[in-house]
Amino acid sequence: MQNVLEYLEKTVKRVPDKIAFADEMIELTFQQVYENARAIGTALFQKGYKKEPIVIFMKKCPHTVAAFFGTIYSGNFYVPIDEEMPKRRIELILSNLHPKGMICDKDTKEMVGKFQYDGEVYLYEELVKNEIEDVILQDIRRKTLDIDPIYIVFTSGSTGIPKGVAACHRSVLDYIEQLSAVLEIKEDTIFGNQSPFYFDACLKEIYPTVKFGATTYILPKSLFMFPVKLVDFLNEYRINTVCWVVSALTMISSFGVLEKKIPEYLRTIAFGSEVFPIKQFRLWKKALPEAKFINLYGPTEATGMSCYYKVEREFALEETIPIGQPFSNTEILLLNEENKRAVEGEIGEICIRGTSVTLGYYNDFERTRESFVQNPLNTSYPEIIYRTGDLGKYNEQGELIFVSRKDYQIKHMGHRIELGEIEANVNAIEQVKSACCIYDKEKEKIILYYVGEINTAQMASSLKEMLPRYMLPNYIEALEQMPLTPNGKMNRVFLKEKYKQDSEIKKKK
Repeated sequence: MQNVLEYLEKTVKRVPDKIAFADEMIELTFQQVYENARAIGTALFQKGYKKEPIVIFMKKCPHTVAAFFGTIYSGNFYVPIDEEMPKRRIELILSNLHPKGMICDKDTKEMVGKFQYDGEVYLYEELVKNEIEDVILQDIRRKTLDIDPIYIVFTSGSTGIPKGVAACHRSVLDYIEQLSAVLEIKEDTIFGNQSPFYFDACLKEIYPTVKFGATTYILPKSLFMFPVKLVDFLNEYRINTVCWVVSALTMISSFGVLEKKIPEYLRTIAFGSEVFPIKQFRLWKKALPEAKFINLYGPTEATGMSCYYKVEREFALEETIPIGQPFSNTEILLLNEENKRAVEGEIGEICIRGTSVTLGYYNDFERTRESFVQNPLNTSYPEIIYRTGDLGKYNEQGELIFVSRKDYQIKHMGHRIELGEIEANVNAIEQVKSACCIYDKEKEKIILYYVGEINTAQMASSLKEMLPRYMLPNYIEALEQMPLTPNGKMNRVFLKEKYKQDSEIKKKK
């Protein structure tokens, strides 16, 4: 197999009338996805697009997935953006891509005028009416290689400029084959999609769905503000598999929902992107003792998740669930500061080797060269690995443990500190629902924000019994809710800006 479209083409022959993608309003069968995608593919080719970015600016719905596959059929690569993204970010993405074509729906087309974009805009509703030309699509397929890109998704850059990660057929095929085996996905799998379509996280549902003839329900974003209604939705549509960020799961457990109502059909719960507080994990395990819980780890630059750990033993509150072992056909190189393999217990940077490593950053060779580098352990021939910027270590069982981002490792009072270790101890406190630490390098202060039923004085007192003096936060503030990024991760950038603004206000007083 060398083209991701082969998944769809094999499945549509087997279960053409089965629901592939659905939300509360729309259902698309595999036959409808197939036909709509091929119509779009024919239309884009006839309009002169060849091996270039096509921006998909549509509401998050089943039709958006058909637009993705349609772009691939045309021999181009899709770039998803969304109305919830800040205007500035969208314009930075467009200035990087210089796209000539954009696919919109009736709602989003009216918004395009707000951006600096002078390319063509096509309505999805019109493109799917185009007559399918098999000869054109067959010719495109013959000329397509497995190293050709199929999408670009933009991640945050440390400079404030988004980085567009380009992934090809081969890396996605490899990723989906390994992920599907780990999650044991089958035709009866019913996914509940949580992640936005402009993140690579949605690959975990979209491509296995077309590979196995499974079904994906796109969960309304509004439900994640009402955890009881969210569980009702999961039960109504008999969703049995979720691949969510940790904060989406803890939002349900921390508000006591699992004590009143459980997602009774869930059998596979995969989680990632953040450390799962053991206290919250225990609530899920207690509510669903027969379910499989799988911790996933991996960066966008390696297509998606690269490591997995099936949680089958008990963990103490102060422990961290391992990220375990790499997927088949992937190797993790844990490199110390001397670019040598880290030994047991030694912290090193997590580097990834394998087919799942993507092509690099689109139109950004300088930043690509910084992170996609020659394997320092191989001095015989060219071999690219990806340096994640994440720190990890191996425990006594040989399991890989995520420690923190290199960005979150600080030097404070002469000691090297992992902010994640402070967060883990805070999360172990019974009354705490979530916690996030940031560091003010200029003033050399550790700042702790948390959500929970404990006041700041009690928090400070509790931490004195848990942490050495040099790790104690210099400033503690309770929040009503933790700010999250669109993908559901804790929004550290927002908290840094909040602290900065609050500090300036105090100065003026």
